Amino acid sequence: MPLRAPQNFINPELSALEFNQRVLAQALDARVPLLERLRFLCICSSNLDEFFEIRVAGLKQLLELGSTQVGADGLSIADQLAAIHEQTTRLMHDQYACLNEVLLPGLAAAGIEVLGAEGWDEPTRAWVEHHFEAEVEPVLSPLGLDPARPFPRIQNKSLNFIVRLSGKDAYGRDSDFAIVQAPRSLPRIVALPQDGGSRTRFVALYTIVEAFVEKLFSGVQVLGIYQFRVTRNSDLFVDDEEVDDLRRALEGELAQRRYGAAVRLETAANCPPEVVEFLLHQFALTALDSYRVPGPVNLNRFSAVYDLAQRPDLKYPPFTPGLPSRLVGATDLFAVIRQRDLLLHHPYRSFAPVMDLLRQAASDPSVLAIKQTLYRTGDHSPIVDALIAAALAGKDVTVIIELRARFDEEANIELSNSLQEAGAHVMYGVVGYKTHAKMTLIVRREADGIRRYCHLGTGNYHLRTARAYTDYGLFTCDEDIGSDLHEIFLQLTSLTRTTKLQRLLQSPFHLHDAVQRLIEREAAHARAGRPARIVVKINALVDPQTIESLYRASQAGVRIELIVRGVCALRPGIPGVSENITVRSIVGRFLEHSRVYWFENAGERELYLASADWMERNFFRRVEIAFPVLKAQSRARILKDVETYLADNVNTWELQRDGSYRRLQPVDEAHACDAQQMLLERYAGVPAP
Repeated sequence: MPLRAPQNFINPELSALEFNQRVLAQALDARVPLLERLRFLCICSSNLDEFFEIRVAGLKQLLELGSTQVGADGLSIADQLAAIHEQTTRLMHDQYACLNEVLLPGLAAAGIEVLGAEGWDEPTRAWVEHHFEAEVEPVLSPLGLDPARPFPRIQNKSLNFIVRLSGKDAYGRDSDFAIVQAPRSLPRIVALPQDGGSRTRFVALYTIVEAFVEKLFSGVQVLGIYQFRVTRNSDLFVDDEEVDDLRRALEGELAQRRYGAAVRLETAANCPPEVVEFLLHQFALTALDSYRVPGPVNLNRFSAVYDLAQRPDLKYPPFTPGLPSRLVGATDLFAVIRQRDLLLHHPYRSFAPVMDLLRQAASDPSVLAIKQTLYRTGDHSPIVDALIAAALAGKDVTVIIELRARFDEEANIELSNSLQEAGAHVMYGVVGYKTHAKMTLIVRREADGIRRYCHLGTGNYHLRTARAYTDYGLFTCDEDIGSDLHEIFLQLTSLTRTTKLQRLLQSPFHLHDAVQRLIEREAAHARAGRPARIVVKINALVDPQTIESLYRASQAGVRIELIVRGVCALRPGIPGVSENITVRSIVGRFLEHSRVYWFENAGERELYLASADWMERNFFRRVEIAFPVLKAQSRARILKDVETYLADNVNTWELQRDGSYRRLQPVDEAHACDAQQMLLERYAGVPAP
């Protein structure tokens, strides 16, 4: 059977969409605390938004350009879009059933109510009406439609209402439609006053507007009011061959992001078909782009309930990330790293040592230079504060900022201003290649000469995501790794070729080839009867050449265990092709984000941590690094972690041959294995609930 046969590949777009079903399953899981289940529903909604903004938008662009490109599974673009509509319709039906039939009744039973207008008593109605008049109506600007007033520009993902009217307007003309746009300044969830009991009550903005919209249209009759929301293409386009100022080009694109081409229309379930058709026409969309919903058009706005409800009993128990024993009481991190490498596993281990090392470097007179890549940092980042302090203290600070970190472009432009004002050297990466590697190099003069201290990570230098994403971070002063990192930073700043790296694997140059060689080496071991096994933990697997290499290794007898959280185009279990491959996806309390490449290598195990998933973009269109874990103790810890993930039967979904996922179930509670909880116990000392 040929390896590249369409039936041997899963469509990546449909796989990305299917991931949301696994997230939604968390919202339906009675073992998950109730408010956390609401949060998972919001995450599912947010993921779906981004799926349309980027993936569906890209497919529609190709279709408009007349592309005849087909997916890895042989589907045409039109067929992919039709399949996406079918699956999305089912997913959104399940989302709103989860909200309306499970979560809202469950929250109400627990004393948290999101009230519709039908649930208001007279005091509540009076309060909401006053809130509308005092806080909402003053910032609304209803727009009547007539030949002189064309349909207004609608921002991406904004809350809007189309209002059907009857009667004569102030100028004696027939009224028909008006548009009411909800400004982003208005909170979408409003807390109601306590009613003297123990209940916590909320009301959604869309409910408030619908209840009192008549106040905006005196003299005419309101026949109906219907929510709608449009999702637009949000992928920024910069012509790599024409751009001469990446920052200025991106700033120009950012201004247009809110008004990209429409790709999806969501309307309230009660919106009449003719009104839906009218809206589709305004946005140049078709029926395949239309979705009707029995509730708020943006489920993600319910995340405010999670934030506002002070109910720790309905959330995951808080925990304090642990510290390695070597760091307890340590004041000189450079001395700790000189002793031996230090491995951190976030969020189980604290991210604070990363910040502490940069703060110490900023104030240490022996530190000469700090070089760092920044992809996402978050607001008011202590990492950025430390770099600014270092620059102000006279250190040579070089920061490679990736301006094209999706949806963080504006924030990254702002932080580059702050760093430049402090005297840091700021570079914007390489045009055409996102700088996605996570690395820090600190150059220090010591008694025996110059020493390089390195931090390499699988995740971003972002304090908030370090509490929610699983990632590894390695501190080392290994001479070869330090030399390699020095060469890579030289390459990024001067754009010159690097000498051959000794330890690190880098894309877009040799990471892809190295992965193919490592896979083939395992296949050779298997053919020779030596121990052969591959265990890989990544977020996505779609590179066709890598998938074919894995298929060949499977045919050679290599045992291949893949932990792929999101998109996976490989089909496991195909006779004669991939019967030795298993694929798991773990979806739990934390977002699985770490990348681990483990090769058995006939008993001489080789282990890499990386910033790169196994995708064409990571191999060929990004600057990425994979770094070896050289110390036996650190390798043993990571391998133990990976084996824990492989034993999980609580949050694990197993990919089937047909592309569907089956959730694993423990035989009974005594045999339940929740990998994330076990790691919390192992590293942060958090007992099982």
